[in-house]
Amino acid sequence: MSMVRTGPVIGLLVQIVLLGVLAETVGLGAAGWVAGLAYGVALCALLSRGMSRSGARALSPADRVTLSRAILVGGVTALAADSFGRSAPVTLMVVLTSVALVLDAVDGYTARRTGTTSELGARFDMEIDSFLVLVLCLHVAPAVGGWVLVIGAMRYVFVAASWVLGWMRGSLPPRYWRKVVAAIQGVVLTVAMGDALPGPMTTIVLVASLALLVESFGRDVAWLWTTRHLRHTVSHDTPAALAQEASSPVSHSTPSARVGLVGLGSGKTDGLSWPERRTVAVVRRGIARV
Repeated sequence: MSMVRTGPVIGLLVQIVLLGVLAETVGLGAAGWVAGLAYGVALCALLSRGMSRSGARALSPADRVTLSRAILVGGVTALAADSFGRSAPVTLMVVLTSVALVLDAVDGYTARRTGTTSELGARFDMEIDSFLVLVLCLHVAPAVGGWVLVIGAMRYVFVAASWVLGWMRGSLPPRYWRKVVAAIQGVVLTVAMGDALPGPMTTIVLVASLALLVESFGRDVAWLWTTRHLRHTVSHDTPAALAQEASSPVSHSTPSARVGLVGLGSGKTDGLSWPERRTVAVVRRGIARV
């Protein structure tokens, strides 16, 4: 058990040290300390739980990079929380965020080079990305408008919807574009935080970033819905049911009859639609198992 907790506990200690450094250099008020410590404790607890559930005995090299990035995000969180009561050290926040974004590419590269890719690492990386985007949205919202909070909240709305809709709990396939879109959100929000562009241009860039995010989440939702429909179809195509359907008389005008007579009888599917060709494949696999 001690080995499982070593990495997260070290991360919590380093987080506290970083908060102390920020307090001594740029100053950190009560809000910053509370937000930073709460974040560090939650990070330690959730990462420990994830390691226990996955059976990981220690953090992988890539996970250590992600943990380093998470600690920087904790610093940004503390400074953002402090900024609601006084002016924020924007330059320092931009530097911390930029380093965290660069490390986002390093942890993936490290995982591939060391052969230590894992579900825990991917989830850890994704959650840090999502939280950083949320924090940045909260920070820039007073300047650009509350609508920008939609960007930060979208991941959490998706998770909340999965609690209600069972078909949204399925596993999504890896998709590089999803990672690209997440990185774009961080970069665009960092640019907005640093006032690197004129106001109208910042708004345009943020709107475009939101559009990409909607497209990415929309594609995932569509994939989960389609997969759920296909799983439902296949679950009814049991070998017993398929054998009974194959031996039962059917009208030649029904799609099932066309599948049975054209697809199974002749072995040709040229005259069938895509759903019917798919049904032929399912039927053949089912009958082969009978």
